[in-house]
Amino acid sequence: MNRFLTVCDIASKWEVSPRKIQLYCKEGRIPGAFKQGGVWFIPSQATRPIHLKPGVKTKPIEPPLRVLSLFSGCGGMDLGFEGGFSVLNAAINKKINPDWNSRTIDKHWSRLQKTRFQTVFANDIRADAKSAWLNYFRSRGTPSTTYYLESIVDLVKLQKENNLPIFPSNIDVITGGFPCQDFSVAGKRKGFDSDKSHTGKNKNLDNPSIENRGQLYIWMREVIALVQPRVFIAENVKGLTNLNDVKEIIEHDFANVCDGGYLVIPARVLNAAEFGVPQNRERVIFFGFRKSALKPTALAALTCPIIPSEYDPYPIPTHATFPTADYKPLVTTRQALDGLAEPQQSNDPAQQKYSKAKFMGKHCQGQIEINLDGVSPTIRSEHHGNIEYRRLSQENGGTHHDELATGLPERRLTIRECARLQTFPDDYEFILPAVKGLKNVSASDAYKLIGNAVPPLLGYHLAKRLENNWDMYFKK
Repeated sequence: MNRFLTVCDIASKWEVSPRKIQLYCKEGRIPGAFKQGGVWFIPSQATRPIHLKPGVKTKPIEPPLRVLSLFSGCGGMDLGFEGGFSVLNAAINKKINPDWNSRTIDKHWSRLQKTRFQTVFANDIRADAKSAWLNYFRSRGTPSTTYYLESIVDLVKLQKENNLPIFPSNIDVITGGFPCQDFSVAGKRKGFDSDKSHTGKNKNLDNPSIENRGQLYIWMREVIALVQPRVFIAENVKGLTNLNDVKEIIEHDFANVCDGGYLVIPARVLNAAEFGVPQNRERVIFFGFRKSALKPTALAALTCPIIPSEYDPYPIPTHATFPTADYKPLVTTRQALDGLAEPQQSNDPAQQKYSKAKFMGKHCQGQIEINLDGVSPTIRSEHHGNIEYRRLSQENGGTHHDELATGLPERRLTIRECARLQTFPDDYEFILPAVKGLKNVSASDAYKLIGNAVPPLLGYHLAKRLENNWDMYFKK
């Protein structure tokens, strides 16, 4: 079913003239309607506006900004860019972000407002990622055809070599968290010389190739060249910044796209904990702006050695280890996990599932107990035996004595607990059966998907900063 209808379709549906529908659109009385190429597109589920008194008009609603998402995984960045999900009240700082018109749910939770951004294309090579993504985003009205289960290399080749319209046009933003395993300090750090192919399998090549996993950012660059968005945002692990001169090479390669048509500002490392995420998670963010789309004042500001604060696209931190009058204290693991029942008492499949891998000694990765009164360590894309413990037994060094005294057993973090620490809302389901051609999502799959994701709340910070500055940056 199409998500948008034409003026004539809506006119027939509402039994009014097309001219009347066009007038409704111009007056901003149909939420979600937008004009593109001289044609109005109207949400299929739109309702007819109520009659207004003469001279009374509502504020026009701005058209959506179209987002093309690459290496989408289960959609942490996509959800962050679209907004409209629940977060802890403690994660919202109205002193820093007074424009966040969130809706209070209860004393612990609020729902963030939706943004202007709308995901119109997503892709990944993981079938379980597609299953989880579609299960959630279809409930928000996103068509199933939005998600491509293909390698970005194959998609680019299909469009360039066969002249197929794979990637949609009129894209405003491209986002992409290109694979990070080859740059991570937790991995082998092969970087550009990855021994994995673009499909994630071992490659049978003697020399590095631009089709290996460590150089997939080059293929994101190819998509940017094909689509020419007004801005792109790329994300990767902090380890990339101290691996030889990888960061500078990537910045240079991105800047040379479209014959130097993009302004790439210096990449910056953001710690999610400083943005209300209850987790010590550092990621490097790249911003690139199409020069021809920028206003002259914005181009001048963004090329300054020190970018003026009002033009800086990076969001302002909202939380700190040592809070002040402006900065709130870091959100703790205890706050994030509050209200979750123990697995045996929960009706949520994601809370019922957790790794049963035995304790392997604190000399091994992932064998520590989380600190309830601090932030979580980085939630990694790991197998069962490397998932941190929610609670260790006393003989294994457990510190949650009150819980142990009540008879609660040693166990690792559940799927839902990991999702909470990543700021995924509780209505995002991670344990799914195989349905209608979509792969099932197991607990092992879910751990990997959650660990690979951008925390939605961090994505929301990036999106809101960009949304607020949009008219200051770009020409109409």
